[in-house]
Amino acid sequence: MLKKVALHDVHLALGAKMMAFAGYDMPVRYSSDLEEHKTVRERVGIFDVSHMGEFFVSGPNALELIQKVTSNDASKLVVGQAQYSCFPNETGGIVDDLLVYKMEDQKYMLVVNASNIRKDWNWINQHNDFGATLEDQSDDYSLFAVQGPKATDVLQKLTSIELDKIKFYHFAVADLTGVDEVILSCTGYTGAGGFEVYVKNEHARQVWDAIFEAGKEFDIKPIGLGARDTLRLEMGYCLYGNDITDETSPIEAGLGWITKFTKPFINHEQLLQQKENGVEKRLVGFILREKGIPRAHYTIVNMEGIPIGEVTSGTISPSMGIGIGLGYVKSEYAKPGTHIGITVRNKNLEAIIEKLPLLKL
Repeated sequence: MLKKVALHDVHLALGAKMMAFAGYDMPVRYSSDLEEHKTVRERVGIFDVSHMGEFFVSGPNALELIQKVTSNDASKLVVGQAQYSCFPNETGGIVDDLLVYKMEDQKYMLVVNASNIRKDWNWINQHNDFGATLEDQSDDYSLFAVQGPKATDVLQKLTSIELDKIKFYHFAVADLTGVDEVILSCTGYTGAGGFEVYVKNEHARQVWDAIFEAGKEFDIKPIGLGARDTLRLEMGYCLYGNDITDETSPIEAGLGWITKFTKPFINHEQLLQQKENGVEKRLVGFILREKGIPRAHYTIVNMEGIPIGEVTSGTISPSMGIGIGLGYVKSEYAKPGTHIGITVRNKNLEAIIEKLPLLKL
C-alpha cells in the first residue's frame, strides 16, 4: 500500500497525475512539466513534498551524534541556520544526503529523503552511543516548497517576520496565516529562490489554501515532481538513488565541500585518503551540442568513442531547450570544457562538460 500525504485529496481535485514515488502516491504533474518548470523559473509555484522525512535529535549529546554520522561540521551552526550534509557509510559510499537544522542549542532537525526514511532512522539509531533523544516525526509534518522569484512576495503577506532578512540556508520559526511554529526555511532545490514551509499536518490545508490565495496575483500554480526534477538538474543538484548512492563517495560526487575533516566521522579516514590521493571517477555536468535526450545509464564516451563513464540523470532543459545531464566519468575527463560523447540510440552525440550550475542564472 502506498502512503498518502495529508493533502492527497487536494491534489486529486486539482487534476494531478499521481505516481508511486518513494513509497508514496505523489503528484508528478498537474498540467505539463514544461509549463510548470517555467512557472517556477518566471513566477512562483508550490510543491507538496511532504513525503520527506523529519527526525529530531535532542539532548546534551545531540551534537556529538550528528558529528559522528554526518560529513559536514555541524558545530559551525548557530540557531536558525541549516546545513547540507550527508551520512557516509562504512564502505566509502553515502547512506543519504540531508539537511541539518539547528533548532535550539541542544535540538536539531534532520530532513532526509523519503526513500531512505527507514534506512536513515536505523542508521542513526545504530550509531547513537551518546544517549541522544531521537524522534521520527516524518508522519506528523507536511512540507511545501514555495519556489520562484515571486515566492517571498507571496509568503510575506502571511507572516509577521521579515522574510528578506532570512539568509540563504537559514530559517525562522514563525507564524504563518495564523498558525504558530511554522518553520520557514530558505534552502530550496530549484535555484529559483523561495522557502520551504514545514507545518504540522492538522494545519496543512489551512496553510496550503492561504498560500494559494496570497499567490493569486502572481498566478501561482501547483507544481509536480516532474518539474522538480528538471529544475534541480539545471542547477546540478544531486538526486539520491541516481547521482549519489551507497556506492558513490562524496569526494567522487563533488561533495568535498560538505565533507569536513575538522572532526572525526564515520569512515573519515578512507574519504580523507580519497581527497588527498584523488579518485578514479568524478560526477560532472554536461550539455549536449546535438539534438537528443540523455537518460540515466546511457554510456559516456571520449572523442575516440571509448567508454569513460555513465549518465546518472538526464533530460531536456526546459530553460535552454537542449539535452543536459549529470554523470560519472574517469577523472582525467572531468575538467570543464572537455568534449565527450553521449551514446543515444547507438549514436554518439557530442556534448561538453560544463561547470555547475548548467543553467547560468
